[in-house]
Amino acid sequence: MGKNVLNTTNSNNYEYFTNHLEIHVLGGIKLNKLDSLRVTLSINKTKNHNKLRHNIDLYNDNQVEKLVRKTAERIEIGTSIVRRTLQELTNELETYRLSQLEQEDENEFTIRELTKKELRAAGAFLKKGNLLEATNDLIGNSGVIGEETNRLLMYIIFTSRKSNNPLHCISLGSSGTGKTHLQSKVAELIPEHDIVDMTVLSENAFYYFSRTELQHKLILIEDMDGAENALYPLRELQSKRSITKRVSHKDRNGNTKTIKLTVEGPVCVAGCTTQESIYEDNSNRSFLLYIDESHEQDEKIMQYQRKASAGNINIDAELKSKRQLQNAQLLLKSIKVVNPFAEHLQLPKSVFKPRRTNAHYLQFIEAVTFYKQYQRERKYDEATGEEYIETTIEDIQEANQLLQEVLLRKSDMISGACRNYLETLKTYLKANNQTTFTNAEIRRNLRIKGTTLRRYHTQLIEDNYIKKTTNNKYKGYIYEIVSYEEYTELQEQINNALENCITIMEVSQ
Repeated sequence: MGKNVLNTTNSNNYEYFTNHLEIHVLGGIKLNKLDSLRVTLSINKTKNHNKLRHNIDLYNDNQVEKLVRKTAERIEIGTSIVRRTLQELTNELETYRLSQLEQEDENEFTIRELTKKELRAAGAFLKKGNLLEATNDLIGNSGVIGEETNRLLMYIIFTSRKSNNPLHCISLGSSGTGKTHLQSKVAELIPEHDIVDMTVLSENAFYYFSRTELQHKLILIEDMDGAENALYPLRELQSKRSITKRVSHKDRNGNTKTIKLTVEGPVCVAGCTTQESIYEDNSNRSFLLYIDESHEQDEKIMQYQRKASAGNINIDAELKSKRQLQNAQLLLKSIKVVNPFAEHLQLPKSVFKPRRTNAHYLQFIEAVTFYKQYQRERKYDEATGEEYIETTIEDIQEANQLLQEVLLRKSDMISGACRNYLETLKTYLKANNQTTFTNAEIRRNLRIKGTTLRRYHTQLIEDNYIKKTTNNKYKGYIYEIVSYEEYTELQEQINNALENCITIMEVSQ
């Protein structure tokens, strides 16, 4: 090891050795509070085990001078050697700290500047007539397998972060079905500087961002169970677009004062969970995206995994698709959206909590228009001079097509997981030409845990989706499905309601 060189390999024990002294900086140094340099030192003469340990602020000259005399006396060395060595160590630590701060600044995400070629390509892409279809194709080419509707919905929702009315989504599904994977893969299509990625959150975490640090950002929560304590301020940030907290703080004179911490939105929030019912308050503010757990989706994913293992995936093509969608995001600018057809839009009467769902429905249509802003004529409010673009019937048709499943789930009386089970059960009974079934049969053939199955059956019986027919002392209760067509009929009601709105708007033009 060279002499007079600060060794920071061990972050908890820096080493500084000279011909006369060996100094260890225990616990490293803090990168904040540049007006002080408080450290804990262990000092001894070279090849001598007699050590002096001392906590000191190296920027405090009086403290340093006392340490010089104490060290010289304790380990029997000249004060001039100790003084010079401490001065050199201070310079080394100061230089190291500044270099670390510069490195942190360099690691911060910066807004990438597009080249002229990239600007032209991104502009041409955003002007495409079939923009949503082209976008969905690029999302697939970027490595997102299947989930054609969910992935495009999620991308549009993530895009809304740049608008004045951001949307939010929660991905729901069983453990291991790819909720987090889908969210993270679609998030890769958004520029990194617009993303705040979180895994575990404390209750106060959101209050310590700077006032505008989260504005128009996409907040990703990998597992909502890990962020349970922070969900209340997160909901406030979603609804009120700002959160405020008062905390006590000591000023430089030691006086305790109350200061106000404020963090402003708007933000776009996306999270994943397996527990739909627990997060109802958050679900009410979000689009619920149910992950495709079908065998067909399993096969698509496994086939992709096989190709990747065989080296048959074109990684460069995937990266090119990601970059193209990121570039398009960089071109989008905040602009007001006006929907001249809004008064003609009616939700199906079967939708639960229609007030909030109606607001989400209108906001999603605005988000589609916002994404297609390069295809819209810029208009100006005569009273305020504010620039805006208008929604077209085509935007509403495309939004309706994407939201059919979302509105269907919003209209369903049972939870998403329970609905998935019921539809699987119907398919099983039809395939086997059966009209009745038992718990044991379904548990065995559909491979569902007994506790989960009992929970589903309790809910389905309460809401009259299935009923008990007889009680066989050998087989237990025998059940049958009340109606095989109820979900299809509900879907038709929603589709008819949406199509009627389009017809009324076309006639009114």
